[in-house]
Amino acid sequence: MAQKIFETIKTLTEIPSPSGDAYKAIDYVGEFAENLGYPTYVTNKGALMITVQGDNDVEHRCITAHVDTLGAMVKEVKEDGRLGIELIGGYAFNAIEGEYCTIHTDSGKDYTGTICLHETSVHVYKDNHTIPRDKEHMEVRIDAVTRNDEETRQLGIEVGDFISLDPRTVFTANDFIKSRHLDDKASVAMIMDFLEKLKENGKTLPYTTHFFISNNEEIGYGANASIPGKVKEYIAFDMGALGDGQTSDEYTVSICAKDASGPYHKKLRQHLTQLAQNNEIPYKVDIYPYYGSDASAALRSGADIKHGLFGAGIESSHALERTHIDSIKATQRLLEAYLFSDMVED
Repeated sequence: MAQKIFETIKTLTEIPSPSGDAYKAIDYVGEFAENLGYPTYVTNKGALMITVQGDNDVEHRCITAHVDTLGAMVKEVKEDGRLGIELIGGYAFNAIEGEYCTIHTDSGKDYTGTICLHETSVHVYKDNHTIPRDKEHMEVRIDAVTRNDEETRQLGIEVGDFISLDPRTVFTANDFIKSRHLDDKASVAMIMDFLEKLKENGKTLPYTTHFFISNNEEIGYGANASIPGKVKEYIAFDMGALGDGQTSDEYTVSICAKDASGPYHKKLRQHLTQLAQNNEIPYKVDIYPYYGSDASAALRSGADIKHGLFGAGIESSHALERTHIDSIKATQRLLEAYLFSDMVED
C-alpha cells in the first residue's frame, strides 16, 4: 500500500502545475477518474469535478483538494539575459533560493534554470549573506546560452511565462516523503486511491459525493464556485500545519478547528474527531493561524454549507515539505470513515 501511494504522489508532484497553469495535472486526474467510470466535468475556471453517486441523492457531500501549487512567473527579462520573477502563492524567496526550476514558454518549449541570488558568488560579493532575499535580488539563471535580453527573447522566453519548481520527491527507507507540493498533491493522491478502491470493492457511498479538484487554491479562489446546490457538507481535504505551538505532527491526521478565516463548523469538526476516536485513528486537533482553504473561500463566496478541514500533517509547509506514511494512513482512514458515515444533524 505504501509503495503505491508513494508512486501516485511522486507522479503528481512531477507534473508542473503552478496556480494558473494546472491544466496538465487536471487532465491527468480527470483521465484517471474517467477510466474508472466516474462522470467528470471541468468548470469554467478549469477545476475538475468527479461525481460518485450515493444512496441518498437529495443531500450531497463535497470533498475538495487542490492540484495547483506554488510557483512563479517571469516579471522581467533583464539586460544580462536573466529573469526577474514574481511569486505565485504565499511563500518567501528564501524557501526557493538555489532551487532548480523550469520556464514554460507560450510556444510550448521549456527551459530549465536555477533560482538564485544575483549576488550569489562569495568570491565577488563578500557580504552576500546580508543581502535581502526579495524580488529585487532574486532571479532565474537560465540553462541556455544567453548574454543579454535580446538573446533570451530569441529563445521564446517572455514576461508572463510560468515557472514551476522542481519537486525533488524522495521516499526514505523509514517511510518519510520529502517533496515540494505535498500541499496538496498528497491529498489528491489519497482521493485517487480511495476512488480506485471504491470501484474495486463495489461499495456505494451513503450520499452522492463530489470530489472537487481545484486549480486556484494557492491564490485564494479555488473551489469557491460551481458547488452543486444539494451539497450540505463540504470538506477541504488539505494539509495540517506544523510548528511551534501546534499539536499536529507527521504521524497523525490533523483536524482543523480554526484558521485565519475563523472557526470551522463545530458539529462537523466534532463529528470528525468522534469518527477518529471510534475507529482508533490517531489524530490531532489544531488551529492554523496563517492559513486559508477552499472551504473558507467557499464560505466567503456565500456557500450555505457546513465546512470542515482535515489532512496529513506536513512539516515545513510552502518550502521543502515532509510527512510520514503513518500520517497518510491515518488521513486515508479518516477520509473513508467520514465518507461512509451519516451526515451531521442540524
